[in-house]
Formats: sequence, C-alpha cells, structure tokens
Amino acid sequence: MADLFGNDAPAPARPGSPREDAPLADRLRPAALSEIIGQDHLTGPEGAIGRMVAAGKLSSIILWGPPGTGKTSIARLLADEVGMLFVSISAVFSGVADLKKAFAEADRMADAGQRTLLFVDEIHRFNRAQQDGFLPFVERGTVTLVGATTENPSFALNAALLSRAQVLILERLDHAALEALLTRAEELEGPLPLTEDARAALVASADGDGRFLLGQAETLYNASITEPLDPAALGAFLQRRVAVYDKDRDGHYNLISALHKSLRGSDPQAALYYLARMLTAGEEPLYVLRRLVRFASEDIGLADPQALTQCLAAKDAYEFLGSPEGELAIVQACLYCATAPKSNAAYAAQKSAFKAAKETGSLMPPANILNAPTKLMREIGYGAGYAYDHNTDEGFSGDNYWPEQLEPQTFYEPVERGFERKVLERIAYWDKLRGERAPSSSSEAAGHK
Repeated sequence: MADLFGNDAPAPARPGSPREDAPLADRLRPAALSEIIGQDHLTGPEGAIGRMVAAGKLSSIILWGPPGTGKTSIARLLADEVGMLFVSISAVFSGVADLKKAFAEADRMADAGQRTLLFVDEIHRFNRAQQDGFLPFVERGTVTLVGATTENPSFALNAALLSRAQVLILERLDHAALEALLTRAEELEGPLPLTEDARAALVASADGDGRFLLGQAETLYNASITEPLDPAALGAFLQRRVAVYDKDRDGHYNLISALHKSLRGSDPQAALYYLARMLTAGEEPLYVLRRLVRFASEDIGLADPQALTQCLAAKDAYEFLGSPEGELAIVQACLYCATAPKSNAAYAAQKSAFKAAKETGSLMPPANILNAPTKLMREIGYGAGYAYDHNTDEGFSGDNYWPEQLEPQTFYEPVERGFERKVLERIAYWDKLRGERAPSSSSEAAGHK
C-alpha cells in the first residue's frame, strides 16, 4: 500500500490501536509489515525491505510511488521492526530549523544507544541546499533516512543524496489489493451499502490510491444509507476522482510517451486511450496537438504526407471550435496518425544531414550552381556550365551539386511503405539517369537560375 494510512499526526503508541474516533484509514493502519497490501515485492521475504528487516540492519532508502500506496506506513513499521526511534517531518511544513532540531535530537539519542529513523515525507520538496544538509548526518549514521516521494528521484533529488540511499519503487495498488483493503474495512465497519456493481465501481474510482478508497468508504458509512446504491446512485452521491495526473511532472511525460509509442506501433485503440487519459485529466489540448504534429513529421513523414496536413487542420479546427467540440478533431488526427504507414526516414535524414553540416563547416558549393548577379562573379566562373534541368527531356540534368571536397552523401533513405515507395522509385530512376550521364558541361539554357 502506501502513505495509505500515513499522515503527519503523531502515531499512537501501538500502530494497531488508534483512537476509536480516528479516521477509518488510521484505524486500519497495518500493525506489521506483513499486513502491508500490494507491495509484496518489497516487504515480502525476498524483497529489499524484507531482507533488511530479517538482517536487522536498515540502510537509508527512498520510497518512490504514487499517493496512497503505503510509504508512510512502511516507514513507521520499519522503525518498529528494527527497534529504531521513529521521527517524522514533512518537507511541506518543515524548514531548516526543524531539520537541525531533528538531527540534534538524533545525536542525543545516539549517545544513549538509541538509533533514529528519520522519515521525510515529500522529500523532493526540499531544495538542493536543504537536501545537501542531510548528507553529513546520513554518512556518519546519526540518522537512517527514509524519504518518501511521488516524483521521479532521478530528477527531484540530488545525485549525492541518491548515491547514499537505495531507491525502492512502490507499485500502484491493483484491483486485487484495493479489494483486499476494502474487505478489511468491511470486516471492521460492516458491509458497505452498495450493490456488487457499485462496489466494483468504487474500487475502480480509487485509481490505485488506497487512502482515497478508504476515505470514500468512510463517507458512505457516515451517511447512514439504508438502501444499497447502484453505480448510478453511487456516482450521484460521490464525485468520481480525477485520474492522478500532473501536467508538469512524471504523469505528464509518461502519458505522452505512451501516446507517442502507441501511435508509432500503429495501435489506434491504445493511442486513443492515452489521448483520452490526457485530455480528461486536464492536459492542454494544444500541447497534445503539438505532439501529434511532431509525430506526423518524425514517424510518418513522406510515407503519408497528408498526416502533417491532418494534424495542422486539427489544430485549426480546435482553435475555431474550442472544447469540447474541437476535441473531436484531435481524435481524428490521432486516429489518422495511428493508422497511417510509418517511416522515420525524414527524421533520420535530418539528424544525418545536420551532423554532416556541423562536421564539414563552410565548404563552398560548386561554382556552376552559384548565382552570378555581377560581372565580377561571372568572370570568376560563378554559374558557368550550369545545366537547366527543365530543358532536358526527363527534367533532370544529373549535374553534381556537392562541394568539390565532399563526396556525395546519402542522408534520406525512403522505406518501402506508403507514399515513400513512390519516392523510392523516383530516386532510383534519377540515380539510374545520373549513372548514365556525366555531369553536363553543355551550356543548355545557361543563364537560367
């Protein structure tokens, strides 16, 4: 589970015996690591936490996972299991003074032979300098640090701090774990006033957050409902929770990555699902459109040149109609991209050409393709011998356009898919003609530019 039953209020003397009027989540707080739901990969006998407890030696760790998955509960129980003093601070409410006080107290307890587990909730909210302040106390063992974060530690925490702590990833509670948690609630409070379908809908609405699920269950118990609610009645009584999604953080990048890869994999159903996840969670539609436009160039390119046109048309339609009507145009563009033939040839060509341009510097193009607007330029050979392609039977002169110091390169390699198959045929035809004739030195229509 996770922060499931955790908050910053002082824990009762024994985790299993909170006050009778405590919130349901607190009353269901697990009393042992074996009671943690949904994190067996960490707390089980073979898990990192299980092995630490068995050895009686706890190293500093960072617990990374979604809200309501058991981070605070695990930290409290860890201290219990290894006989350490549990001290909790929150980066939301605490500052430098609180940290100094905690470290001073830990030093005093260490002198008395008592080790301290310092739990720091929302540790990513401390700035870089504050995070550095943990280092000397962690290094000399004044405290064993257990940090909890919902953000990717690679981005949110200092490298120095990460090097001194093991990152453990808590999983979003699945359906079975949420069901087990709700069953515990019913064993304590009695059956919920819900039909079977409504109960399933309640579990689904939790979106992997056990603490939220227990909060909803407690609201139902407190309402003294006499007749079981069906899904429609439950929806009218409880507001369904918006999916966890932070437009500036991991949720944002995870979903856009999932959308992009579903499009690339030509799965219109999955692509539409992730598009819906983003838009219903409040993502800016124009951001999604920008990503679709990019996808049309990067992953479709000339395999279907209409993909880019469709995406730009969807942008225009959305700006014209607004939400929610304009979102249908975004859906259309998404489905078009998902079902279009794919090619990254243009993307690969761009990277190769840019690399070559940087490496070769300012090589001069051959003189025959340079304009000669002045007498001096003509006298030094600019434009001399230029072959005007339109004056040939094939509309193709086969001339050389590369700097003398650079051999002709191949950057763009079309694939045998979609419209690019035709492009490939054209290039092959031009290559054949180029091989049949030497660069023209005639003055066919010389002077044309």
